[in-house]
Amino acid sequence: MIKSNDIDKRVYDLYDEYCHGFIDRREFLSRASALTVAGVSGLAMAQALLPRYAEAQMISFTDERIKATYVEYDSPGGTSGTMRGYLVRPSGDGPFPAVIVIHENRGLNPYIEDVARRAAVEGFIALAPDGLYPVGGYPGNDDDGRELQRSLDQGQLKTDMLNSAMFVRSHELSSGKLGSVGFCWGGGTTNFLAVEMGADLSAAVPFYGAAPASEDVAKIGAPLLVQSAENDERINAMWPDFEAALKANDKEYTRHLYPGTRHGFHNNSTPRYDEQAAKLAWERTIAFFREKLA
Repeated sequence: MIKSNDIDKRVYDLYDEYCHGFIDRREFLSRASALTVAGVSGLAMAQALLPRYAEAQMISFTDERIKATYVEYDSPGGTSGTMRGYLVRPSGDGPFPAVIVIHENRGLNPYIEDVARRAAVEGFIALAPDGLYPVGGYPGNDDDGRELQRSLDQGQLKTDMLNSAMFVRSHELSSGKLGSVGFCWGGGTTNFLAVEMGADLSAAVPFYGAAPASEDVAKIGAPLLVQSAENDERINAMWPDFEAALKANDKEYTRHLYPGTRHGFHNNSTPRYDEQAAKLAWERTIAFFREKLA
């Protein structure tokens, strides 16, 4: 079995291009197959990086501590005017502080659903919206999901996320306090929500997400907990300007940079996963939400 340390940096870099839609699966595997390192083929390394969702589940959907269901709700100005999300609540009467869990650039896959369940067992009502629902929903594999998400009008897609956030914030079981956590595209969208929602968002935790425009930072009302991977050149290149704007506008923020990690280190369905860093980052996320959403 190939482990993370066995995978050459060049293959990781190709995977990053593939994950973000710069190359397709065929090109990713083809370019990786041209490499051989210490007797290990690049193709084998590339295949090891593809997600294995069945092995990544931490909280069962039948866990007695939670109740989970899929819900539909209105989304004016979005892709179709209607959205669907995975709503997970703790067992009990509530009210509960609310959290929106925003997926990567491929729709609501099993990893993100599991993250919503992880939030619910910690005492939050969590909604994981599926941005692909208006065009048929997450198709069951990341390649088709990535193509579908890229084909959408990005402004309408973000409006769907904004409407999803307002839906769970105003849910009958919600305390009215809302936090957002997102990963990759969802990290950037968490920053977007921080800008757009102002004081209606009480806490924001972007995992390796794109920074907002510096001129928009003044609109942020929520304190930020920024989770960054050390080996993530594209996202980290945005940080100096983002931090300068946060300081200039006297915004509350904390940033953690996790040594030796790569973009996607929280996603436990691929070898990019760093167990120690992911556990620490999640513990910090939950502690932050408990403080800010109390």
